[in-house]
Amino acid sequence: MAVGEVMRMEVPAGGDLTVTSPELHVLAVDDSIVDRKVIERLLRISSCKVTTVESGARALQYLGLDGDKGVSNLKDLKVNLIVTDYSMPGLTGYDLLKKIKESSAFREIPVVIMSSENILPRIEQCLKEGAEDFLLKPVKLADVKRIKQLILSNEAEECKNLSHSNKRKLEEEDIDSSSSSSHDDSSVKDIPSSKRIKSESENRSSLL
Repeated sequence: MAVGEVMRMEVPAGGDLTVTSPELHVLAVDDSIVDRKVIERLLRISSCKVTTVESGARALQYLGLDGDKGVSNLKDLKVNLIVTDYSMPGLTGYDLLKKIKESSAFREIPVVIMSSENILPRIEQCLKEGAEDFLLKPVKLADVKRIKQLILSNEAEECKNLSHSNKRKLEEEDIDSSSSSSHDDSSVKDIPSSKRIKSESENRSSLL
């Protein structure tokens, strides 16, 4: 997965992957303090960890995509979802979306766009650029829960695929090991015993 970790993953010796403690860390971006408070409240009600910033530029700084180190240690930064307003001064939500999708470190993080304007070409443009969804304001609790469930489902599927991949890898290693062992045993069986060599030597001597 990319930088965000929705779930802590543990892979025991047997290869089965255990998923525990699901939690989303959401970066919410909006220039309106009222809308920021609303989306933050809805996300916290949905048991999400929330970081809010007031502009697209501040979001890039937080993610370390502004050319500087930003306010976060990128090694420890885990963001699972970015929710941003579309219409913001300076860097718009659409511009922020493009910046994130151009980043090799963050392109896999789902981005949801919010807007109070139901403009179909704008919605289609955002979805084409890789937005996970487009929400109309005022955002409702049902919208947040639906998005959260979608992200968790996607992460669970990725975890499941990873578990199956680990199992297949272990099985292939076992097959290779078994095949190598059988080949070695066969080679040993093909080597005549010293007793048989001695007997053949005596037979040749008696014929002479």
